[in-house]
Amino acid sequence: MQKLQKTTPFQACNRTSIVEKAPAVCYGLLMAADQAPTQTAVTQTSVHALQIGDRINTAGFEGEVLSNTPLALRVGPSGLAVVFRYGVVVFIALTADEEGEFLERLHSRTFGKITPYEEEWAKIQVRESEEPIPNIPVGGPIVVRELSLQRMLVVADALAKSVVLARDEKQVANVLDTIEPFARELAGSGQTSRNRSDLLKLLGSALLVQQRVSGRVAVGEKPDVLWDRPDLERLYARLEDEYELSERGETLNRKIAVISDTATTLSDIIDTKRSLRLEIIVVILIAVEILGTFYDIWVRNSH
Repeated sequence: MQKLQKTTPFQACNRTSIVEKAPAVCYGLLMAADQAPTQTAVTQTSVHALQIGDRINTAGFEGEVLSNTPLALRVGPSGLAVVFRYGVVVFIALTADEEGEFLERLHSRTFGKITPYEEEWAKIQVRESEEPIPNIPVGGPIVVRELSLQRMLVVADALAKSVVLARDEKQVANVLDTIEPFARELAGSGQTSRNRSDLLKLLGSALLVQQRVSGRVAVGEKPDVLWDRPDLERLYARLEDEYELSERGETLNRKIAVISDTATTLSDIIDTKRSLRLEIIVVILIAVEILGTFYDIWVRNSH
C-alpha cells in the first residue's frame, strides 16, 4: 500500500481550491488508489478571528477577491482572509507572517482601533466520508466535507460574530461593575453622590454595545451565502449552537436593558434632587423679596 501524501488544505485544489468543487478534489490528503474504501482521509487547518477595530472600510480593496459580501481574498498560495465591515478579520490557513502583512494593509482602513485585539482560534477538519457530520465537540475541530469558499464564509461569519460578542460581553461586564457601587450607595443611604454626567456616560456605553449587537453585527441574522447555498444551513446551525450566538446575543440585550433602566432611574433621582434644590432657591428668593418689602414699609413708616 502506498503512503498517504500530505499537502496543504488549499493546495490540494491548486489555484481554485477555494471554489466549490467535488468532494474528492478538495481534500488535503490524497488517498492511494488501492486504499481500503472504509478508511477516511482527514486534514486539519487553523482559523484565527481578530477584532481589530469598530469598523473596517472594505471598499476598493486590492487583491484576488473571491467574494464581495463579506470581502474574501486569497492570501499567499493557500490562504484566505475574510474581512467584515464591523471590525473583524478572519484568517484561514495563514502563517503568522502572512497575518501580520495583511493586518498592515488594513491599518489605514480601520477606525476605532482596538488594543489589544480580541481574538479567537478554531480548527477546521476535513473528512472524506459519506457518514453524517457530527456536532462540534467542546474544544474540538469544526468538521466539514470540503474546504470550499462557501463553507469557509459560513465558518468565518460564525467566528467573527463570536469574537465581537466576546468583546461586548467584557464591556457590558465593566459597565455593570461600575453601576454596582451606584446601586449599593442608593440602597444604603437612599441617595447617590454621583453626578448626572457620570450616569449619562454609563448609559452611552450601554447604547453603543446595544447598537453593535443589534445593528452593525446583526448576530441574529444568517450569513448571505446561505441564500445561494441553503444546503449549508446545517453547518451554520452547528456553528451557531457551538458558539451559542443566539443565547449570548439575547443575554447581552437583557444586561443592556438592565443597565439602561438602572442608569435612567439614577438619572431621574439626580434630576429630582436638582429640581428640589431649585425649588428651595426659589422659595428663599421669594422670602428675601418679602422681607425686603416689609423692610421698605418699616423704613417709610418710621420717618
